[in-house]
Amino acid sequence: MFFDQSLVFLIFSRVPINAMLLVDENIFATGDDEGTLKVWDMRRGTSFMDLKHHDDYISDITVDQAKRILLTASGDGTMGVFNIKRRRFELLSEFQNGDLTSVCIMKRGRKVVCGSGEGKIYIFNWNGFGATSDRFAVQAESVDCIVPITDNILCAASTDGVIRAVNVLPNRVLGSVGQHVGMSIEEIAQSRDTRFLASCAHDELIKFWDISSLPDMKVNDYRRRKKTDRRLKALSNKAFDTGQNFFAGLVDTTEENSKKEEEEEEEDDSDSDSGSD
Repeated sequence: MFFDQSLVFLIFSRVPINAMLLVDENIFATGDDEGTLKVWDMRRGTSFMDLKHHDDYISDITVDQAKRILLTASGDGTMGVFNIKRRRFELLSEFQNGDLTSVCIMKRGRKVVCGSGEGKIYIFNWNGFGATSDRFAVQAESVDCIVPITDNILCAASTDGVIRAVNVLPNRVLGSVGQHVGMSIEEIAQSRDTRFLASCAHDELIKFWDISSLPDMKVNDYRRRKKTDRRLKALSNKAFDTGQNFFAGLVDTTEENSKKEEEEEEEDDSDSDSGSD
């Protein structure tokens, strides 16, 4: 058996690694349980950045399109900003009430969105990392992981087992993409062709959800009348692994009732002061 050592890269760490991001074909970043960010060069086999500015675990890492700025979400309630090109720490955001569990860049690089353990989404301006510009609740136990689908829409997974489609600015929960019934969702990822969302949870299943209709969804920017039915609209019918319908108890979205509900849907319960970017 032949073994190519160039394909193996070992990381020796006394602290468990909690988050990892592939920056490019040679560079990747890791965040550990004690709040240390390291950036590694696989060609050299070592890290060239080793910075500890968080007081708790790093939950997620993302990078801008230019591969210059790394953003970290942390259990200490802050977002960290790090410059890869200059190999230095830039700043920490102000403290939020709960853990920051996830981070992504949206609105063509103009907004940064963080999920939190208290079920809120925090929004930062790209040139204003220090303080949030907006925030709103998605009516979930927590927002554990988020994936941007378009410049305006993201999918957010929660410990309640539901994957919600969320529009950012104006802030709306559009409905449920899918769910792992009663199971906390650990991770979600979009397929390369952008048509499907994969999810895994404590039920030890990987499920695939059709999200091809999400980019066509439009959200009107006006204040809505409060509705009495708080159930989520179902935006897809089933997971492809078993063919079972996981949406008993959720409202089935048809062309007819969707229009009616659109008129009655309330403005999200949030402390958002802005409805557009």
